[in-house]
Amino acid sequence: MLSYVVRRLATAALILLGASFLVYLLTASSGDPLADLRASNAPNRQQLMDARSQLLDLDTPAPLRYFKWLGGAAQCLVPFAGSCDLGRSVTGQPITEALGIALIQTLTLVTGATVLAILIGITLGIVTALRQYSALDYGVTFMAFLFFSLPIFWVAVLLKEFGAIGFNNFLRNPVIPLPVSIGTGLVLGVVVAVAVGGELKRRLISGGVVFALVTAVMVYFSATLWFKTPGLGPVVIAIAGVGMAFAVTTLVSGLKNRKALQAALITVGLGLIAYFAVQPLLDQATGLMIFLLAIATVLVGVGVGYLMGGYDRGQSMRAAGITAFLMGGLVTVDRFMQAWPAYFSNSRVRGRPIATIGAGTPNLQGDYWIMTIDIFTHLILPTIALILVSLASYTRFTRSSMLEIMNMDYIRTARAKGLSERSVIMGHAFRNALIPLATIVAFDIGALIGGAVITESVFSVHGMGFLFLDGITHIDPNPVMGVFLCVAITAMVFNLIADLAYSALDPRVRIKA
Repeated sequence: MLSYVVRRLATAALILLGASFLVYLLTASSGDPLADLRASNAPNRQQLMDARSQLLDLDTPAPLRYFKWLGGAAQCLVPFAGSCDLGRSVTGQPITEALGIALIQTLTLVTGATVLAILIGITLGIVTALRQYSALDYGVTFMAFLFFSLPIFWVAVLLKEFGAIGFNNFLRNPVIPLPVSIGTGLVLGVVVAVAVGGELKRRLISGGVVFALVTAVMVYFSATLWFKTPGLGPVVIAIAGVGMAFAVTTLVSGLKNRKALQAALITVGLGLIAYFAVQPLLDQATGLMIFLLAIATVLVGVGVGYLMGGYDRGQSMRAAGITAFLMGGLVTVDRFMQAWPAYFSNSRVRGRPIATIGAGTPNLQGDYWIMTIDIFTHLILPTIALILVSLASYTRFTRSSMLEIMNMDYIRTARAKGLSERSVIMGHAFRNALIPLATIVAFDIGALIGGAVITESVFSVHGMGFLFLDGITHIDPNPVMGVFLCVAITAMVFNLIADLAYSALDPRVRIKA
């Protein structure tokens, strides 16, 4: 194993060296970095041209400049030396500083969208594979490819128009007309009736319950102007927590494991007690405090599962731990909702909270909750745009992989042995279906670090894609090489991780030296 990893890293280093040389030369020879100054009528034009030539070392041939740049980049390999030098941009800003800022912006923008796209795509892929050739299968396939075929800039513009401008106008007087409430309930009822499957009676009952529930909730939202002062409260958290406990137990162990279900329900009860106990503490919240509370919450859930025991203690621990994490998420969401009115009425927000450009509201002041809400409101639209256009690949790959696995002999054998359908799907089929997805995810991680160039441009986010585009525009190899290094190293590392993950997902695969 160790020799395999060393050989892979050595090969990756050689590939990176050759690719970086080609990228540097192609960027340097793609145009004239002084073209904008040559066309200028400024009286100090020559001085500006000389200053830029000296800054970018244009008097040195491009191949020699590459090796100078490589010498500075090699210093980045020395940990904690602080001597990393990737050159400067045309504005004189060190590339290491620009990369640090751009990387944070890109990770903030794209990480959430990628994680959600993976989770939603895998879930839809599994469901459609289990309901092959059903109305649900055709519907999900149609919508996935529809959004995949749409240009990202067009999707972003539509989201700006209806998701930001239209919704902000609605928030001035958040009254939902009764026909809209009934229509929304009807649409969701039909969707659920199609998704449930089974006999017609079962579908009609499920669709009718969803229709009545959604319509009643929307009428309640309209009557109480809920969108101005939103909140969950202990009652909703309790109901949602019980539902999550049953759902998590079903997926982790099955409802026949009573100890696991009891552990999850006890965790819900402890979460309700904690809801009231931590409110004063949350008023002084920081990012580190929330992180530590999340760890403590999961540990409490795992501890409850351990104490409950059962014939499979591990299942009880997993069910309670996941339920505890989800309960903590509900409490956190409720606290964000409590801070919403203060954010909505802030003088910098001016009653239009859903942002269309930028990564934050300029000069906004507030506590942890206000500032975090501001980040979320700026991420909503680009996150939705990226999820819509990237969902199709995960959905289709998961579906095709699951269909192939479900027809294997060992799946039929597992069913013949009397295993439950949950055990067959989650314990046997799903794990092996993840193997081809590991390659797709590893590939997308590199694209994640590279930034979503078009999305960043539409929403005016100065991330890695913007930095790369700026370097290409100004014929400046230094920003381009900085982005290239980050993307290439990340892609190579995660492809290595994907290869090693194969052996963890499938015991038949072994990495041999």
